[in-house]
Amino acid sequence: MNEIIKAILDRRSCRSYKEEQIGEEELSQILQAGTYAASGMNMQSAKLVVVQDEETREQLRKMNAAIMGSPDADPFYGAPTIVVVLADTDSRNWFADGCLVMGNLMLAASALGVGSCWINRALEGFDSPEGKALLKKWGIDARYRGVGHCILGYAAAPLPAAKPRKKDYIVRI
Repeated sequence: MNEIIKAILDRRSCRSYKEEQIGEEELSQILQAGTYAASGMNMQSAKLVVVQDEETREQLRKMNAAIMGSPDADPFYGAPTIVVVLADTDSRNWFADGCLVMGNLMLAASALGVGSCWINRALEGFDSPEGKALLKKWGIDARYRGVGHCILGYAAAPLPAAKPRKKDYIVRI
């Protein structure tokens, strides 16, 4: 089987992580794959913010947990790396561009044996005053909005098997 197709079919969301930080070489390859995602008119409207320091990870956890209504929860499942995917709203395809980046990040992680999961609520988080303050602190223009959080780390448990695909997934005309 083609290795790209295999990576697509094997990728699963990881929701249990080891504390060990992922290697720099793996992280660089994953990030590079994200930067090569397709984008409308090749505008490359997305921006990736890599968060590995405990203080910022905790701030993002609290923001995300508050949005989901469970302030004590860890929506990032203890993952040691959070890649915040933002996109420039001056691009008419900003959200789709960011979604394609998220997909590339997760596929590259899977191909390298690194667990990943798309965590929502980045849009709401970075539209909030606290999120806007983080963007300012990071030197990112306010026209950028959140698309998703791609959490990365080594899986602490085996990933689940694929669920069967629904029968009417594909319609041929």
